[in-house]
Amino acid sequence: MSRRFAELAFTPQVKEQQQQHGSRHLYERVETSDQLGDKLGEFEREFIGERDGFYMASTSETGWPYVQYRGGEPGFLCVIDERTLGFADLRGNKQYISVGNLQHDDRVALFLMDYPNQRRLKILGRAKVHEGDAEAQRLIAALKVKGETTPTERAIVIHVEAFDWNCPQHITPRYTQAELAEALEPMRRKMADLEAENARLKAMLK
Repeated sequence: MSRRFAELAFTPQVKEQQQQHGSRHLYERVETSDQLGDKLGEFEREFIGERDGFYMASTSETGWPYVQYRGGEPGFLCVIDERTLGFADLRGNKQYISVGNLQHDDRVALFLMDYPNQRRLKILGRAKVHEGDAEAQRLIAALKVKGETTPTERAIVIHVEAFDWNCPQHITPRYTQAELAEALEPMRRKMADLEAENARLKAMLK
């Protein structure tokens, strides 16, 4: 865990719970680490660019947390620079809960999951909604995935405050259709070869 993530996540009550349950001594070292963890490195950039979805949490005016899933083509969540992410926000069910929440509190938490490899990247940041002006149009044009036909309503830019990698414990491997197809392709080829060989042998017996 990075020092900056610990600074934001380890509130006094969190530290009290760590002390009570015997893990405080493990995390005290993190708070003095020289790994600040507020700039995305090459590995983080590559990981983000491969994701076809992520979860984003925001908080309402009444204090209720809300988690929304955002999906798209791999790379739709764009790394603008080492401290900035952005994506073109496509039209959905028109509830606008996340957008409304961000008018009250710009803080967000992102979970980016790699289920097959049991990896998880957590990002804390501050989001800014760009809509209805020239800057919004410029950002939408820059962030929108080529070939996307769903109407884009706005651009959301996230300033990264901190990130952290989680251990793979308890992450159940799951696979998309494309990932399964790639993994099963050698088996399909082998089955096709066996079927062809079987047909050839049957023909020889006639």
